[in-house]
Amino acid sequence: MIQMSSVDLNRKGKKIFSDLNLTVMKNEKVLIQGKSGIGKTTLFKVLLGFETIDKGSVTINGNRIDKDHIQDIREQLFYLSQDIDLKNDTVGALLEEIFIQNHKKPLESTRLNQLMGVFELNVTLLEQQVKELSGGERQRIGLVICFLLDRPVWLLDEPTASLDDIMKKKIADLILGQEKTMIIVSHDDVWKNNPAVKIERWI
Repeated sequence: MIQMSSVDLNRKGKKIFSDLNLTVMKNEKVLIQGKSGIGKTTLFKVLLGFETIDKGSVTINGNRIDKDHIQDIREQLFYLSQDIDLKNDTVGALLEEIFIQNHKKPLESTRLNQLMGVFELNVTLLEQQVKELSGGERQRIGLVICFLLDRPVWLLDEPTASLDDIMKKKIADLILGQEKTMIIVSHDDVWKNNPAVKIERWI
């Protein structure tokens, strides 16, 4: 569970959050909608421990986000950023490295090939350099990593922005069918039109 209570956050004289309260229960899917610049991406930085709040409390599964708990908390979270910042290597080598670092065992090719198929990515892409990928391919590789790591809490920032309408719908349905706790930031209608989603509108 994610719990934010009476959170204030100010940066460079600008109030980002004022008395913010947000609760996301285990396996709940929350979509945050609102205009640009109101702190949606900053919310993720707070949950990851990259931004420190000025007032209030933030807990994930009962643990405060502080130096004593942040490493354990980060190991429970998967964050997909808007720009999909990936190290340049071949796609296959990158996925293998990330998987081994997190699971301490080799990545099974059958599982990887299955996920590549689910996201409609040709397995020949595994031999390409990350820098050669299109925006849509990078986004889907980011989601492949999400599924490979299989962490309990997903923070997804515009996860379908670079995809066509058919792929947006397919991927949104796939993601929302997972038993994970999720906060999603997106302007795409496929998220708000899904009955699995609880919508939080930020003005």
